Amino acid sequence: MMRVRFAPSPTGNLHIGGARTALFNWLYARAKNGQFTLRIEDTDRRRSKKEYLDEILESLTWLGFKWDEIYFQSQRQDTYKEYAQRLVNKGKTYYAPSPEEETQEAESRKQETEGENQEAIIFKVQPQKIKIHDLIHGEIEFDTGLIKDQVLIKSDGTPTYNFACVVDDAIMGITHVIRGDDHISNTPKQVLLYQALGLPVPVFAHLPLILGKAGGRLSKRTGATAISEFRQLGFLPEALVNYLVLLGWSPGGDCEIIDIQEAAKIFDIKNVNKTAAIFDLDKLNWINNQYIKNSPVERLINLLVPMLKQRFPQAEASCLDRQRLEGLIKLYQGRINTLVDFLDWADFFFLGEINIDPSAVEKYLSRDLSKELSLFLERVERLEPFEVATIETEFRELIAELGIRSKELIHPLRVALTGKTIGPGLFDVIYHLGKKKTRQRLSEWIKKK
Repeated sequence: MMRVRFAPSPTGNLHIGGARTALFNWLYARAKNGQFTLRIEDTDRRRSKKEYLDEILESLTWLGFKWDEIYFQSQRQDTYKEYAQRLVNKGKTYYAPSPEEETQEAESRKQETEGENQEAIIFKVQPQKIKIHDLIHGEIEFDTGLIKDQVLIKSDGTPTYNFACVVDDAIMGITHVIRGDDHISNTPKQVLLYQALGLPVPVFAHLPLILGKAGGRLSKRTGATAISEFRQLGFLPEALVNYLVLLGWSPGGDCEIIDIQEAAKIFDIKNVNKTAAIFDLDKLNWINNQYIKNSPVERLINLLVPMLKQRFPQAEASCLDRQRLEGLIKLYQGRINTLVDFLDWADFFFLGEINIDPSAVEKYLSRDLSKELSLFLERVERLEPFEVATIETEFRELIAELGIRSKELIHPLRVALTGKTIGPGLFDVIYHLGKKKTRQRLSEWIKKK
């Protein structure tokens, strides 16, 4: 059976590059009726933290990448020592101070590990030519004469990355290793260890890196954001997964919205692009907009209520009424790119006092409009039934009586009621604000004049 693995280190959060690697492994396993294994590479005692592990597991679960098995390297220390001893017995190693242990910091760690090896086990690299057939890049040749001898077990008793990786992949029966291009330099070192241990060498596929739009490495501004942060920003998991699928692979044609289960039916790692993928936040926003637009309102309510409670802790209970939220969400559902956009754009519905842009006041409320605002408020107060259509009718009748154009009153009303210059239709806004808040906010401006 074909078996792949994703091997994150809990020394940091799961980011876009790691999430795509996990996705392509998961997709390939599902496409080939194989197994997707999760291996936590937590041998770095100082840097591995539970909060990172929790974030990684929660993010993978949120994205929908269900694993078939999970392993922890920290639970396998005796296994690494056993395999290292095999190489010692074959005369393929020697003992020496590990280069990593020569710093002052490492010396202090050595003193804390009484009873453990005081010397590292070093693998002797023999010069040779190594060729692999990478499923993405094709044939790659390496000259091991350019590789220095490799540390297998450090003097504190922990294995190095390459050695633990080889041992685990062999024991776990990993048939295909799918990982980022930044691991290509590790491949010949690992092949040497497979050969020395007499273990089968897996098939390799190295994914081109993900770059920012300007061509450089991802930064916080260009996409180097933890998956948990994308979640907090209001991206839907299926939208983010859809976008990750397109970072280096295409379902064909001009299709850009694709269900992950459909992708799994046709995905093949051999069809991944050889060139670097470009992270485009605008494209991700567009895809998320499409998913929000087509999501059931009930689901959006469930996602937004906790966010609203956190953002607007002083909001009246009536503001979070599910029926009321349904109407508000429908106003914005086709406009917002993320759920946080809703919090930002619709904040005036949940706030007691609104912040108004001074430039908007200067542009639309600098002249005395107390008469017009008072007349409109009088009509709203006595309006029954209080509905979008009747609000609009009263507005149209008023501007006809005043002999002014619609925009001369629409813009001032919008700014006074919402603090913003753009938004949904004014009559929808007034309806969802309700008579009470409409009265309060218009009365404030009338008093100022």
